[in-house]
Amino acid sequence: MTASTIAGIRTELKSIADPDIAAHSQRFFKTGPGEYGEGDEFLGIRVPVLRKAARKHRSLPLSEVESLLQSPIHEERLLALFILVIQYEQGEKSVRKRIFDLYCQNMSCVNNWDLVDSSAHKIVGDYLRDRSRRLLHRLAKSGVLWERRIAIMTTLAFIKDDDFEDTLLLSETLLHDKEDLIHKAVGWMLREVGNRDRDIEEAFLKDHYEEMPRTMLRYAIERFPEAKRKRYLNGTI
Repeated sequence: MTASTIAGIRTELKSIADPDIAAHSQRFFKTGPGEYGEGDEFLGIRVPVLRKAARKHRSLPLSEVESLLQSPIHEERLLALFILVIQYEQGEKSVRKRIFDLYCQNMSCVNNWDLVDSSAHKIVGDYLRDRSRRLLHRLAKSGVLWERRIAIMTTLAFIKDDDFEDTLLLSETLLHDKEDLIHKAVGWMLREVGNRDRDIEEAFLKDHYEEMPRTMLRYAIERFPEAKRKRYLNGTI
């Protein structure tokens, strides 16, 4: 089998690009002036196709994966992240460290919600499982929307270990964030905590639900019984 190269990958992606899908993606990912994805470029390739390409090109040298991650084209960055996740999961300790460092050094390229959500917990979260989480608490105070989302989304890895402390601390830090994409992410992670321990989630909500942005609260209580959901939404808990 011919070794993967970044030039070959780019040629392959261009050959399957779909202008109609690209136009839809530019609207969906808010690429207009002043929107969160302003200026992002799309080829028009569906996620399952990119995942298949990532498996095909999983042996791409890390230096070339990094170049792909630095692309102005959204699907190239997403493909790079899919490859990084595969290489991380299959890699030895030293490889995982290199991929974690590369991710942190290129965080400015992980700059939309799908890029964050498909990679942060699988690379940063897994790497920090038995290490200091100071990085996440610094990111949660960043002026960059995507760094704040990386911070909270990373904790999905910890939640799966029934380790909720950082999720709750970061949720408190982000409670008054102005961005809807942070409200959704925090609410989602609180819901994930509740899926494993409803009492812990409710203890947090009872302290904070009255001040939480509405979207955050709705995401957090999405799977509650309808009567309880209404009490939270009506402020009658």
